[in-house]
Amino acid sequence: MKINMADLKKQHDGIREELDSVIKEVIDSSAFILGSKVTDFENSYSVFTGAKHTVGMASGTGALHAALVALDVGVGDEVITVPFTFAATVEMIYLSGAKPVFVDIEPDSFTMDVSKIEDAITDKTKVIMPVHLYGQMADMDRIMAIAEKHQLKVIEDAAQAQGAEFNGAHAGTIGDIGTFSFFPGKNLGAMGDAGACTTNRDTLAEKMRMILNHGQSIKYEHTIIGYNYRLDSIQAAVLDVKLKELTKWNAHRNKIASVYSENLKDTGLILPIINENRNHVWHQYVIRTGKREELKKALAELGIATALHYPIPLHLQPAFSYLNYSTGDFPVAELCSEEVLSLPMYPELPEETAVEISQEIVKICKELGI
Repeated sequence: MKINMADLKKQHDGIREELDSVIKEVIDSSAFILGSKVTDFENSYSVFTGAKHTVGMASGTGALHAALVALDVGVGDEVITVPFTFAATVEMIYLSGAKPVFVDIEPDSFTMDVSKIEDAITDKTKVIMPVHLYGQMADMDRIMAIAEKHQLKVIEDAAQAQGAEFNGAHAGTIGDIGTFSFFPGKNLGAMGDAGACTTNRDTLAEKMRMILNHGQSIKYEHTIIGYNYRLDSIQAAVLDVKLKELTKWNAHRNKIASVYSENLKDTGLILPIINENRNHVWHQYVIRTGKREELKKALAELGIATALHYPIPLHLQPAFSYLNYSTGDFPVAELCSEEVLSLPMYPELPEETAVEISQEIVKICKELGI
């Protein structure tokens, strides 16, 4: 048995003819930076999400930074986020000049524990940045209510949540700005780095378009200090092709998640849940166990790949030691980092293979006493 975490080759093989065609169009046009292919994808993604504006970015990391800059986050400001996510979330807060302030996560959804937000708010707080981790949105109703009460902005880090919904609203359309990563392994992935910001505010969209292109809206007229966060045309063309498949791909991810949940329910594993009013898109299917290393090793011996998302919470990473957090400050994030294990999850994974994986896990759990 040889099962990888994902199979991008199989995904691309299924749409190869159309991918080849649009890439050839870009090559023939020689319009490699911005241009019509980028505009086409931005329009398509706005239709998909319901956002008024989509602004293509060179990466999800750049999207985060552009969002913070667009909201005038800078030195002396604080941004509330979670310590259980990929480092880019906090790196961009640092790069903006602001201070990251962490609140813990919920143990069952892995998203921001909303009950802890208000205790973290100070007179320096400017933004709340929830992370829609693994494909499930945070509790946006309560987050937006807190933001309104304290006159704060909200940036949704939706890097792993393309197509996720909260009360019928797509990820990235509820806060002031949503940020997306289209890293190849995401639910909607490019063939390289790519990202986007979504917003319903005209002024923010206009400002982000200047930020991504060296602060200019007219060539060689630099209105503000900007960056080079431009989405290239080939990636935009690829994303536009793949976007047509995303709803179908997400539906299959949901089937795989259901297979896992049904077959593993009688083990001692802690299984992921879907919170009320959410549409989970299962970027990752993440279980928890105190015997993670033993389970991971046993699965590897069978040829079944697993992954750790994420083994060290950000408040304990050396890069963020300047924040002076310590072990014990965010116990749920710390416990999850010791117990989480991601199982194979991708749209091309056959349901029968997910059943086989589940059966092997059940056997191992019995052997390990899980």
